[in-house]
Amino acid sequence: MKFTYKNQKTAAECKLLAHEKAFDRVFYGKDRKDKLLTIAWNKGKSQVVHIDEVPYEFPAQSLLCLMVNQSFNFAQPKDIVAWQFNRDFYCIEDHDREVSCVGFLFYGSSETMFVNLNEEQQRKIALLLNIFEEEFETIDNIQEDMLRMLLKRLIIIVTRLAKDQFVDKAVTDSKLDIVRQYNLLVEHHYKTEHRVKFYADQLNRSPKTLANFFALYNHKSPLAVIQERIFLEAKRLFIYTDKSAKEVAYELGFDDVAYFSSFFKKMASVAPTAFRKNKASLITDQPAP
Repeated sequence: MKFTYKNQKTAAECKLLAHEKAFDRVFYGKDRKDKLLTIAWNKGKSQVVHIDEVPYEFPAQSLLCLMVNQSFNFAQPKDIVAWQFNRDFYCIEDHDREVSCVGFLFYGSSETMFVNLNEEQQRKIALLLNIFEEEFETIDNIQEDMLRMLLKRLIIIVTRLAKDQFVDKAVTDSKLDIVRQYNLLVEHHYKTEHRVKFYADQLNRSPKTLANFFALYNHKSPLAVIQERIFLEAKRLFIYTDKSAKEVAYELGFDDVAYFSSFFKKMASVAPTAFRKNKASLITDQPAP
């Protein structure tokens, strides 16, 4: 089952997929123009999902939020229900004031979050899914508004569950929002800004204050967030493109290729050339985080 809504004038797009034989995305390949955020629900047994070629266990009856630039594939796509939407349909950044910390699902953590659903929560999501299906089939002049309202409700539900499962109660919303804003800024600027001070200045905080917030959240350090985002993009470029180490280094803001190679080797335990030659085995052999 596959539903698609698209506004030809605004390019706003929203999709609902359920129990399809094939469901994947290769961002640096055939799907580069497919700039859709994804909320996936595993309604079947626990299965493996590969995100940027790294395997993770996707628990039964859990939800997973995937960024626009993440490549993914599921071992059992028939068990997946997925909502997809682009920025033109629902901008999670612009709606932050309207829905508190809505960007938390995609920018609240640099870790992959699998949000577990109990029986009552499964029932609520299933009911919402039924209403989604009805609205996709109802074509009128308020269809887009109705779908956007339903998507907003879904995001609020999942955000509440994720914060309950992954955020310590001692972490206030204001401090959590700083962490989310920091992650969002890193996503926008990691190719050109590699220092914590730049991001601290943007948030009107000191690097030390940011470090304290991240420690309270039991999160990676601010510097580690930057470095791991750069490293992730470097791996993507080596896996999905034919760019040389020099080209990758320059794209990620390194003027010195030797310094980039040293950075990559420190993060991956192998040099860029060795990673590219052995990328299939290097990735497949990694344990799921």
